[in-house]
Amino acid sequence: MLWIKALHIFFMVSWFAGLFYLPRLFVHHAMTRDEATSERLKIMERKLYYFIAPWGILTILTGLWLWLGYGFSGTWLSIKIILVVLLVTYHIVCGFFLVDFREDRNKRSDVFYRWFNELPVFLLLGIIFLVVTKQPA
Repeated sequence: MLWIKALHIFFMVSWFAGLFYLPRLFVHHAMTRDEATSERLKIMERKLYYFIAPWGILTILTGLWLWLGYGFSGTWLSIKIILVVLLVTYHIVCGFFLVDFREDRNKRSDVFYRWFNELPVFLLLGIIFLVVTKQPA
């Protein structure tokens, strides 16, 4: 089970790295008025989004494996699952933003994406707190 836990942590770190960077690309994309830069950012956003999707899936699968193997229970786990669902939702919303940029119909400002970029930081903090302390927030 320790191998699964190590893989779970690796997959989670990889997924979060992408979720931290993708909205930063959105910030730059929302600021650019140059067509060539916009096209380059579209490619970068698409490649990153589809690169991190498997890390998210593997994070969830290894998390389920750990849950079944260890039989975790309690309020802390319920809250953690809610935070993970919010994280998956965040990932999906990033996909909608990606499509908006791809279709040149983004209406949001760089400031919006700067704030949006902070959300996974709080989700990560909450998840780590719950896992380490095994207590509700």
